[in-house]
Amino acid sequence: MAYEAHDDELMSGFESMMWDMERDPHLASTFSNITILDQAPDRAAFRARMSNALERVPRLRQRVEESSAPWQLPRWVDDDEIDLDYHLRWLDMGGSASRRDLYDLVAVLSRDPLDRGRPLWQFIVIEGLDDGRAAMLQRLHHTITDGEGGIRLSVEFLDFERNPVRRSGDGEGSKKTKRSKANFDTQSTSSDESDPSAPATTDGPSLFTQAREAVESVLGGTSKLYGTARSAGKQAMVGNRRSPLWTQRSLDRWYGTTTLNLEDVIKAAHDMDASVNDFFMAGAAAAAGRIHDLAGKPVDQLRASMPVSTRHDRSAGGNAFSPTQMLVPTGEMTPRERVTAIHDIIVELRQEKAIESMGRAANAVAAALPTTVILRSGQYLTRSVDFVCSNVRAAPFDLFIGGALMQANYPIGPIAGTAFNLTTMSYRGWLYLGLYVDTAAVEDPPQLLDVLNGCYDELLASAGLTRRLPEFD
Repeated sequence: MAYEAHDDELMSGFESMMWDMERDPHLASTFSNITILDQAPDRAAFRARMSNALERVPRLRQRVEESSAPWQLPRWVDDDEIDLDYHLRWLDMGGSASRRDLYDLVAVLSRDPLDRGRPLWQFIVIEGLDDGRAAMLQRLHHTITDGEGGIRLSVEFLDFERNPVRRSGDGEGSKKTKRSKANFDTQSTSSDESDPSAPATTDGPSLFTQAREAVESVLGGTSKLYGTARSAGKQAMVGNRRSPLWTQRSLDRWYGTTTLNLEDVIKAAHDMDASVNDFFMAGAAAAAGRIHDLAGKPVDQLRASMPVSTRHDRSAGGNAFSPTQMLVPTGEMTPRERVTAIHDIIVELRQEKAIESMGRAANAVAAALPTTVILRSGQYLTRSVDFVCSNVRAAPFDLFIGGALMQANYPIGPIAGTAFNLTTMSYRGWLYLGLYVDTAAVEDPPQLLDVLNGCYDELLASAGLTRRLPEFD
């Protein structure tokens, strides 16, 4: 089934809520990734691919149009004056920029808001690194798609070989090309194969019908509905942050990365009867707890947010995930004990009935509540979260951009009012972890990254494995 979109379609309720909450810059939902390339991509070839992508992927050429009616969701409309060169930019760091210089630049660029009057994306090719390589910062607003959908969308400008033979009609100037979706399989590792929910749609039943159905699904009289309401209450009534250390918030950012061998992580996770996601979350929880210990403020639990994928199709657009929260153990315990504890927590979390109904409920809420109330609700919920973790699975094989090999692909997830976001993306046999930190909350971000590396080393060692690093690093 090809990815289809209509020029006049409405945002989903959940996307509208993200759009409204971004009026507070602390709640910005733009997500990014920094791709390390073995050389600078060919400008003409890449620009031609992006020009073609504008025709094939509607969201790349559409902007948001807000309605004057308070009950009407924002609408996606074609931007007839779209300027490709505004969205696709080139930057040269002079040939002597280190990886740290690159990350410092990325931290600044990633926090800048996207222009809400234009299509909500921006790609910046960065040349002039000291090792002869290049990079590309890809920025997408969360209302366009989620992390998994973004991976599928990227097939429109990625190649499977360095010098591919172009199809007839490919390239700049081609018009009305048949729209397509990404054609390689991806799945968020935080998704659940048994998840029965489907992403909400905005065409079909009227908004008020959806709202009525959402209310009925939450307030009906069956035992199933009681479980849904109880589950929703557990997610909504979350309380306050647990950290006595990470109490301040700002818009200042720091970015760092690390890498894990996917095969080793799978072996270690299976040795502990757990998943890759359990392993990933256990490392984050252990590092968070150790930072508190080092500061003399030990804490047994911290509240983490983790999006759970509800995507069942292969579409490249829209959002199909439920944001969830959980208390993770950060006190003293063995690596195996922590992985087991987190495994049990995540299994229980995925069984929450509220996850199945969040998409429809969001449509009802977005239609019924004014922007100011939605904004305050978002601020309240983020004040309850200490840090965010997320993960996405991408292609297991080599990909190219304008003739340049993608050597690594590090994600940059939205912090959204928390202390830090740790996101991992798998690509050709490696887990690429991006750590995006609020420097007002975390006093020493490099220390957090060092501790994080140490905790993953300990998790691997508990399964008799030693950390391996990619050759190019």
